[in-house]
Amino acid sequence: MPDHSYDAIVIGGGPAGSSAAATLAMKGRRVVLLEKEEFPRYHIGESLIPHTYFPLERIGVIEKMRQRSFVKKYSVQFVGVSGEDAHPFYFFNRLKHPAAQTWQVLRSEFDQMLLENAREKGAVISQPTAARELIYENGTVVGVRAANRDGDALEFRAPVTIDASGRDGVTISRSHWRIRDPYLDKIAIWTYFRGAKRDPGHDGGATTIAYVPEKGWFWYIPLDGDIVSVGIVAEKDYLYRGSRDLAAIFRREVAMNAWLVDHLRPGKQFGPYRVTAEYSYRAQHCAIDGLVMAGDAYAFLDPVFSSGVFLALRGGEMAAEAAHAALAAGDASAARFTEYGRQMCHGIESMRKLVYTFYDHKFSFRVFVDNHPELHGDLTDCLMGDLFRDFDPLFHAVANFAGVPPALDFGGPLNGGPVSGIPAAIAESRASAGVLPRR
Repeated sequence: MPDHSYDAIVIGGGPAGSSAAATLAMKGRRVVLLEKEEFPRYHIGESLIPHTYFPLERIGVIEKMRQRSFVKKYSVQFVGVSGEDAHPFYFFNRLKHPAAQTWQVLRSEFDQMLLENAREKGAVISQPTAARELIYENGTVVGVRAANRDGDALEFRAPVTIDASGRDGVTISRSHWRIRDPYLDKIAIWTYFRGAKRDPGHDGGATTIAYVPEKGWFWYIPLDGDIVSVGIVAEKDYLYRGSRDLAAIFRREVAMNAWLVDHLRPGKQFGPYRVTAEYSYRAQHCAIDGLVMAGDAYAFLDPVFSSGVFLALRGGEMAAEAAHAALAAGDASAARFTEYGRQMCHGIESMRKLVYTFYDHKFSFRVFVDNHPELHGDLTDCLMGDLFRDFDPLFHAVANFAGVPPALDFGGPLNGGPVSGIPAAIAESRASAGVLPRR
């Protein structure tokens, strides 16, 4: 006998899960969200892009965002190793909407706000509750077995489950569906500073991408309380050459960029140095009968353009919309999530192409814009997160300056039958970067 029955179960209380739960609850669905950790909890990923505004608006938290002390962000800028060639992309030059001003957030506070919003909208929050396994009947997911803080077994039942359980996702890990992008196989080392330099005016809240010669890049993200988040992303072998001391590696790489040296000089580092594998991946499938995946549980993309929170929020919302339609139709088969998978893959591919372009050492945003001023707006739109539109003209032109990858040919729903192995195109991608040559 099940402990709880609902219309929908959401696994995970991060941005994707909270967005999905709030969306379903606002549609009158009985939804339970299972989150294994106590909130607030630490999380990296502090910079929001402008189009994050729209899913936040739809779940009713924009006014709450404005009431917080989060740093206002108006642009992203790119700084070469000399420190002299910052190239700001001001969102308000392109987007005439309140979304042109976004935020740099403290994720512990931001994520808790989203979770509480889902509760206020009517979702049941079960926390800390760890999902242990999916319940199948006749090949269809019909629920989740879980455990509370005391280890007591719980069982939740619903016609549809949304797996938003993050990078260690329940479905992607146990089905062995995680397919990594070999070219974007990086690691990140980061820490925090107090009192570091901020640029004047609108640039004071900018996300700065500071290059390290040929091998990687730093993020520099101003946060509330005179704190700056600073981290480097690069290949593992490059960063770990000669040492595995995270502090020593970090200081060595900072010294290679004049802008970083200048901006960190007045600051004082505090807290630990952290490291994580920032590899990119996508699940072989987005859905099975009775279940759909969202956020990092479905795909993760290199964080250079801060697209993670947006893709999580929008993906959670879209998965919830598809789940709501499935419930209305009385059919939560994998095929019901075909359009969801198609749209998510399209949006992820738009940003993935831009990320590949960034890592092409011969590519320069300034040179590209000088040669194609008519595409400056499209480039800014992509940076801002307007990812679900047609960017073919932009990337057709970019291909003259940088390697542009072909779209990955997986990520849709599993429409019946067992997983039939990794497609040939994926196997080939593991042996090469998989980019198209410049014309």
